[in-house]
Amino acid sequence: MIKRVLRNGSNFLTGRQTNILSAAVVIMIMIALSGVLGLVRNRVLAHFFTPEILSVYFAAFRLPEVVFEVLVFGTLSSAFIPTFTSYCSKNQRSEAWYVASVSLNFALLFFLILAIPIFIFARQLYQVLAPGFNPFQLDLVAKLTRVLLIVQGFFLFSYFLTGVLESLQRFLIPAISPLFYNLGIIFGALFLSNKFGIIAPVIGAVIGSFFHFFIQLPLAIRLGFRPKASLNYSHPGVREIARLAAPRIFELSFLEVGKSAELFLASLISTGAYTYYTFANSLQLLPIGLFGISLAKASLPSLSYRSARGDYEHFKSTFFSLFIEIAFFIVPCSVFLAVLRIPIIRLVFGAARFTWESTIQTGLTLSAFCLGLFAQSINYLLNRAFWALHDTKTSVKVSIICILVNIILGAVFIICLHFSVWSLALAFSLAAIAQTSILFLILYRKLGRFQIRELSTPLVKITLASLMSGSLMFFLLKVFDRSVWDKRLSFLKYVGLVMPTSFDRFVLDTRYTGNLLVLTGLVGLIGVVAYLLLVWFLGVKEVALFTRVLTKIKGLKEPLIIDQG
Repeated sequence: MIKRVLRNGSNFLTGRQTNILSAAVVIMIMIALSGVLGLVRNRVLAHFFTPEILSVYFAAFRLPEVVFEVLVFGTLSSAFIPTFTSYCSKNQRSEAWYVASVSLNFALLFFLILAIPIFIFARQLYQVLAPGFNPFQLDLVAKLTRVLLIVQGFFLFSYFLTGVLESLQRFLIPAISPLFYNLGIIFGALFLSNKFGIIAPVIGAVIGSFFHFFIQLPLAIRLGFRPKASLNYSHPGVREIARLAAPRIFELSFLEVGKSAELFLASLISTGAYTYYTFANSLQLLPIGLFGISLAKASLPSLSYRSARGDYEHFKSTFFSLFIEIAFFIVPCSVFLAVLRIPIIRLVFGAARFTWESTIQTGLTLSAFCLGLFAQSINYLLNRAFWALHDTKTSVKVSIICILVNIILGAVFIICLHFSVWSLALAFSLAAIAQTSILFLILYRKLGRFQIRELSTPLVKITLASLMSGSLMFFLLKVFDRSVWDKRLSFLKYVGLVMPTSFDRFVLDTRYTGNLLVLTGLVGLIGVVAYLLLVWFLGVKEVALFTRVLTKIKGLKEPLIIDQG
């Protein structure tokens, strides 16, 4: 890939990725870069602002994101992209661009209808959403929300361009654009915080969202996009988008209710609780994005191809293979994250304003998320299996039920049992596990009987190898961390034992970032090597994925090229 970039230059940036392999490479690499940059962004925010102020900052995104995600995400993936692609595949490019322009106009109209009341009544709305905020925090969150509506306005245009470019198999430029958004927030926090305080990263978000849009515009125009002043709802393409979008918008509306409930409940715990929840969530989303979302996205053409041919035996074998491939990466990730949670959080978010108590609370929350990490990742694959079978209603119904389960469990944990913020992550994980179980059972019945042993045997082996390597990592952390020995030194002296002088040089004082980085990296590397050796010893054939995962995704002998001209 690097050689292609050097050789072809701009042609690589604007060229098409016509098969699963090239598209998956772009998705994986850019998700990794965006995820790492997102962690850097949060690290910068934790350096400049306290968890209490950051809770207000993160809360300010809640209402603007409701409008954007329901309106844009609810339309793009399930409705706009399939319809636009359909016109392109029939060589009706002018009609496709007309539908894109009219759809964008309708989206902008509905955005304004929803955004204006939020702009006017932001403070009153947050009195309901975050009852634990004091008057100063309510005033501040309302001010930030009004500015962030500008961000979502840019995103409205930007993600429609993303849909257009991805429909035309240009994945790289849309995948790069989120990097500019994170860079904008980092820039704002680094250079404007002294003057503007917490408003600085919001200003950076506006700048980043503009470049998120602007970087995609030239390629979209080059390919044929032109704005048109029309609200022609009678056009069959526009009506088809509205018809297809309705179930997805309904599902996302419930999802946004669930996210808003998390803010509501977190505000009842403490003013910093929502920050701990958000930071832990950002860490767990990195492996999900890298392996769960990327592999699931790459699976859809294969599954759809088998479904279209009525080849359900190969459909099942493809699903089984992808299921185990996701497990191969995600199960050890969940164990490793749980074991290394404290050093990772200290490295990523450890700043003077982010106290040890903040680290503990974030670590507990991350551990609770780790329980459902595998389920969350598999849900992406299960959803696409149903989509490939032309069944979108089932996944929507199950999703809504599990969102309600999540809200109810969270309310019980926080309001009735008075648990801390980690219980919100636990409720989320339990709901994800329930969703996976229900969807898998329905798929089992839908496809007819299949051998559960084909999934359970390698899954048990992967889980065993993950737990064993995780236990080794836990032991090594305790052995080589001086802070652990310092806490037990008095006991060792009491029983007549002391740490040998020669052993002292092997322990690290993890109060220093460099030592903590060395210890975490070394223990993590040992854990990865141990896991690979164990799965090889146990005969898990997916161990070859460590070097050939993208080739495995390509999978089928038949070509999976989706040519749209």
